[in-house]
Amino acid sequence: MKIVIASGKGGTGKTTIATNLACSIAQMGKEVQYLDCDVEEPNGHIFLKPDIRETHNATISVPEVDTELCDGCGKCGQLCQYSAIICLKDIPLVFEQLCHSCGGCVLVCPTGAITETQKPIGFVESGNADSVKFVQGRLNIGDVRSPALIKKVKEKAANDGIVIIDAPPGTSCPVIEAVKGADFCLLVTEPTPFGLNDLKLAVGMVRELKLSFAVVINRSDLGDDGVQRYCDEENIEVILEIPDDRRIAEAYSTGNMIIDVLPEYRNDFLRLYENISKRNVSHKV
Repeated sequence: MKIVIASGKGGTGKTTIATNLACSIAQMGKEVQYLDCDVEEPNGHIFLKPDIRETHNATISVPEVDTELCDGCGKCGQLCQYSAIICLKDIPLVFEQLCHSCGGCVLVCPTGAITETQKPIGFVESGNADSVKFVQGRLNIGDVRSPALIKKVKEKAANDGIVIIDAPPGTSCPVIEAVKGADFCLLVTEPTPFGLNDLKLAVGMVRELKLSFAVVINRSDLGDDGVQRYCDEENIEVILEIPDDRRIAEAYSTGNMIIDVLPEYRNDFLRLYENISKRNVSHKV
């Protein structure tokens, strides 16, 4: 089962939920893998403290033009929906950061002037954090192709056991890439006007993708009841509420897990997993 932890905005406690859920499940004796797909700023390692054993460079294919063979027909630019390659006065120009590596320009070129070359976008690290298998991606500074790196991280997903995917914040392309193919999505929010606004965007996203989902309200006793009322009106299950507990904030600020510092919360995360498992089974039936 693949469980993705997402949020409409940053700072809601998404990584806190993801890491503590992964460790709680692992302590039950189940096979668990944690994928940090927030490749622009991964921070799950701060809490899981993994032993990194493998590091692989991540590359993508981008077009390279042989100007001696190019006749300036412009078919490549006409095909590309992202303007990653264009012909300007019969001179081909490639904008690598816009390329989505579809390979269409190579296929459409009548003279064989376009080939593909590999460009680095970041790297993927994997290892173990006690009994949790750990994978994370790190995007190169200045690169914008996070969806491509997220795809590389997800290629490391195990075929069995439980996979916890820590998605980037928001509802843009990187998040779509992270949540695709998940069995269940947990949307982490907070009871504030900003939290409610971005939760609505996230709900719209998962509904469009037809994903089974539920909501976790972090710092649930801090703020107004707008999030709860919205979930009630939309018939969305609030599957877990975590109070505004100073001890949790202190554990977070020192890079410690909630379930290690405050063992009484372990049962909350175990019930969360059991609830998701039941929902996932009934959804498939």
